Amino acid sequence: MSDQDNSVSRVEKAASGIEEDVISLNERLQKQMDGKGDGKPVAHELRLLEALLFAAVEPIDVETLRERLPEDCDVGVLLAQLAREYAGRGVNLVRVAGRWRFQTAPDLESHLIDIKETPRKLSKAALETLAIIAYHQPVTRPEIEDIRGVSVSGGTIDVLMELSWVRLRGRRRTPGRPVTYGTTEDFLAHFNMEEISDLPGREDLKAAGLLDSRLPKDFDMPTPMMSLDIDEDPIEDDDDTEFVMDFMEDDDKPSLDD
Repeated sequence: MSDQDNSVSRVEKAASGIEEDVISLNERLQKQMDGKGDGKPVAHELRLLEALLFAAVEPIDVETLRERLPEDCDVGVLLAQLAREYAGRGVNLVRVAGRWRFQTAPDLESHLIDIKETPRKLSKAALETLAIIAYHQPVTRPEIEDIRGVSVSGGTIDVLMELSWVRLRGRRRTPGRPVTYGTTEDFLAHFNMEEISDLPGREDLKAAGLLDSRLPKDFDMPTPMMSLDIDEDPIEDDDDTEFVMDFMEDDDKPSLDD
């Protein structure tokens, strides 16, 4: 017999064993309900079992329940009865990995999902990077680092892209064809702007105390643009894998055979 056949056989035996256990419990429960058992009241034990399962922070095994319940009570019968009472209700009693627990009914899952927005505070590096991209777009990562004076981690730009505030704009028509970054419509919507030119200018920033009043006279604010720059190519879906080949195999370039 192959390993697969043995595996199937073990699964079938396990399923058969569980089915026999359930049938046995139901038969014992039915006898108890028909008055054919020992006649002892089960109301108190059933309430105690329900309380134990409800208060548990994790599923409980039968042995632990037997230790907590009176010695003369049939834990299997009580579990079967409690499971039957909770069947079809908003909360069900189920067995998971040989242990028992209360859980919400599976068919109600879609009604219990609660989506909450968690405020996310951007780091100083992310805010500076976002401002540089907004005012200097289209801008490459080396240009961002040159303006900031420090290196920019890939994670910083990833966070801005996850927020859908920054996108890839294109590739510069320069050796290496570096990627350029720009802002998105979501960026405009979040900061309540109709277009990128609504960004505050030099005088607005000075009035808000965001610029040093002793700026050089020749200091000028860059004018961001949403359209592709004249030295920029759009990024296509397969550009990441083929742009190097396209760049190196230009038909206008002389070959070694010429």
